[in-house]
Amino acid sequence: MNKGILYIILSGLSFLIVNFFIKLFGGHHTLGFLPPVQRIPAHELVLARSMISFVISFYIIKRRKLPLFGVNKKWLWIRGTSGMIALTMFFMTIAHLPLAIASTIQYLAPVFTVLFSIWILKEKVLRIQWLFILIALVGVGFIGLNNFFAVENESLKIDYFWLIIGIVSAIFSGLAYTSILKLKATDKPINIVIYFPMISLPIMSIWCLFDFVLPQGIEWLFLFIIGIFTQIAQVLLTKAFHEGDASTIAPFQYLGSIYAFLVGYFIFFEKLSPFVELGIAFILGGIILNAISKKFKRNRNLEG
Repeated sequence: MNKGILYIILSGLSFLIVNFFIKLFGGHHTLGFLPPVQRIPAHELVLARSMISFVISFYIIKRRKLPLFGVNKKWLWIRGTSGMIALTMFFMTIAHLPLAIASTIQYLAPVFTVLFSIWILKEKVLRIQWLFILIALVGVGFIGLNNFFAVENESLKIDYFWLIIGIVSAIFSGLAYTSILKLKATDKPINIVIYFPMISLPIMSIWCLFDFVLPQGIEWLFLFIIGIFTQIAQVLLTKAFHEGDASTIAPFQYLGSIYAFLVGYFIFFEKLSPFVELGIAFILGGIILNAISKKFKRNRNLEG
């Protein structure tokens, strides 16, 4: 197997482990094979994740003797702030939506990255990419129509508020990814990574003063797992795109939505209506086709 594909699959599995424990801390779930845990707010989970990320990133920066605050500070701040908002909202949606829906909506981020790239980076896109973006947005529409056809089954209904929060999270993720593209020429990846915890640590610490939940027993281990596997997932994701062509590797990233569906269905017993399943299929289809179209765009530019 191509190393890049292997790394991207392992990255997806690592993110799945993170999302599993986020879902567990979101409440409403008691699993027989794990002890019950307290409901912990999303911002406290972000705080725990940020602490571990900061310690690891700070150690690497000091070891490599890199400047802590990087070079392009404006875009580093934009990347860190947008990433913090996106992750906090995503953790909230995991707690309030079926895992498959929350994960798939988050994968809309590349669609918004394209839109931000046009505006900020002045990039040109192929006309066919607009069709693929439309397909993905139609998928969101199918999910939105769900409640109109699930009137007789309350368990299949979804909360529109958290669906909108998920879309906003994807928008901020798109801005964060665009910032990374902007920073590619000036700053090292580790400097880009550390700005997230540097910004989120003080903000989330203040937020937690109002509703902090003290972890008990094995919950400390689960929080540690969230932090460590987030870091592992990010490293594997970076290595994946360094090992091969992005357009070949990117579609495998969206296997994460399938993982989330399986875990949500078999472990958390989350049932989805046919409209939601169709919507997920449209979203994944649109973003995968968009990723593949970038390869043809790049090849055309090289030929030109």
